Amino acid sequence: MDETLLMIPGPTRVAPRVLKAMSENIVNHRSAIFGQILKDTSQMMSDVFRTTNKSYLLTGSGTAAMEAAMVNILEKGDQVLNVVGGKFGQRFMQIVEAHGGSSLPLEVEWGQAVNPDEVGFLLEEHEDIKAVTLVHNETSTGVVNPIKEVGKILKDYETLYVVDSVSSLAGDDVEVDDYGIDICVTGSQKCMAAPPGMAAITLSNDAWDLVNQTDSASYYLNLKKYKKSGDADPPETPYTPSVSLMYAMHEALKVIMDEGLKSRINRHKLAAKATRNGVKALDLELFPEEEVSSTTVTAVRMPEGVTDGEFRGTMRNKYRVELAGGQDHLKGNIFRIGHMGNITHRELITTFSAMEMTLRELGFDIQMGEGVAAVADTYLPEDL
Repeated sequence: MDETLLMIPGPTRVAPRVLKAMSENIVNHRSAIFGQILKDTSQMMSDVFRTTNKSYLLTGSGTAAMEAAMVNILEKGDQVLNVVGGKFGQRFMQIVEAHGGSSLPLEVEWGQAVNPDEVGFLLEEHEDIKAVTLVHNETSTGVVNPIKEVGKILKDYETLYVVDSVSSLAGDDVEVDDYGIDICVTGSQKCMAAPPGMAAITLSNDAWDLVNQTDSASYYLNLKKYKKSGDADPPETPYTPSVSLMYAMHEALKVIMDEGLKSRINRHKLAAKATRNGVKALDLELFPEEEVSSTTVTAVRMPEGVTDGEFRGTMRNKYRVELAGGQDHLKGNIFRIGHMGNITHRELITTFSAMEMTLRELGFDIQMGEGVAAVADTYLPEDL
């Protein structure tokens, strides 16, 4: 198999014990055995969401959960305020439009975070906004949005607060109950370091009240069906789930519990700081301002005079380190370093070693070891 080191913002490296869990025999997904696995997985999921609300597992990517969040509260013509500051903010807007909703986009320059006051201004001007969507961590730009501060503003309005935590949950601070989030969605393949293909969603009582009043336009993603099956004893999913992926999700969440959620988040924050320090030591330029830079992915401007193919191609083909490129109009203009999931100082040191050699090969006057030293110096001796 390809031994390339994945340093992209998902999918991420999966621990051997999680991969091993997937090899267990398939059981009847309507059995008590599977019901207990589903129950435990859902409870751990709620613990990671930091909510007393129940969580529900979907067989599908994070986008499936995003669509479930919208299609179960929207009727034709309903207005939704979509914060759009990157590819995934756009995705929420497109989902709303695909289901006949009316999107009111709050456009934020790519590379910047939303100003919470701007959300408040639009809510004052438009009284019929049914929901506000916000991507916590925009992997397309390497920006983290202030979900806590936006939640404080939304407490004064009768509108649902919908947050995409696909690339931040278990890697940054997400407190569903404390932040007043009504619907929160996530995916398996990012900070939780499980294989791709699973998603999770949790809803507040206010959100469920609206779901129960809405005729969902989706059959497979109808959350009333997930609630009915998931609240049974033993719990089930309404349709056949990916049993093997559920085993993996269950084990990945156990890994998080073993590490401790707070410790895991702090590890991600340290990795982000080390990455930014390494980037600056090589005289490269961060794409977003450092104060709004993501905890799970760092976006960097492409060095002048170098193409994406030359830089990322050399990293991948010669040194077996895979970085992510830019998306949309940022394609070719930035590259992105993912440091989420199981990433430690070891992978970062390997990445920056390869980056230094790549830059030297491309003609840059790089002092070998400066990026690596900046990464290593960020970590305390006891962390190495």
